[in-house]
Amino acid sequence: MSVRKWLLSAAVVTAASLAMPGIASADWFITPFVGWNAGGSADVNGSDGSTRASEFEHKADYGVSIAGMGKGIIGAEFDFGYSPNFFSTTTDANGFAFSSGNNVATLTGNLIVGAPVGGHGAQIRPYAVGGLGLIRSNVGATGFFDATTANDFGFDVGAGLAGFFTQNIGLRGDVRYFRSFNGSNNGVGLSNFHFWRTSIGVSFKF
Repeated sequence: MSVRKWLLSAAVVTAASLAMPGIASADWFITPFVGWNAGGSADVNGSDGSTRASEFEHKADYGVSIAGMGKGIIGAEFDFGYSPNFFSTTTDANGFAFSSGNNVATLTGNLIVGAPVGGHGAQIRPYAVGGLGLIRSNVGATGFFDATTANDFGFDVGAGLAGFFTQNIGLRGDVRYFRSFNGSNNGVGLSNFHFWRTSIGVSFKF
């Protein structure tokens, strides 16, 4: 990863840490989750100068979220997701196929906005979430190029719903859109690598 990307990622982590509510007044949530990739696209350039448009495997991914919410409606979150076999390994009409070792990992620092509703030990919180972070892809294809790892700065944005059926245990589900940035002579722009992730997990509040 370049020094610039390391600095940008460090800035995101620092900003998210500063946005975390104070320890004494915050509710903290740890949510292991499983997810499903959908939509999106990515073009991959080979060593021979040719380009292949990827198709996603649409397999389950998994990860964990650590979030803090104060008494108000604003909180912060660190979200890590990992998608093994992210790209399709099916051979196309030209004999091209991604290797089975391809994967994508995301690490983002996010702002959460959500107003709790309900009471008497039961609470439901619809929320919106968005932030910046790292999108790391590892791809390879026999006869096209060797395994290549890309560390790109990107963002995620989405919405979801969390509900607690006891004081400390509940469920959380959301849908998020991920997209990476790319650099150009005109500055930073959006790359063609993007996808949706739907996930659900068990939340533990403390």
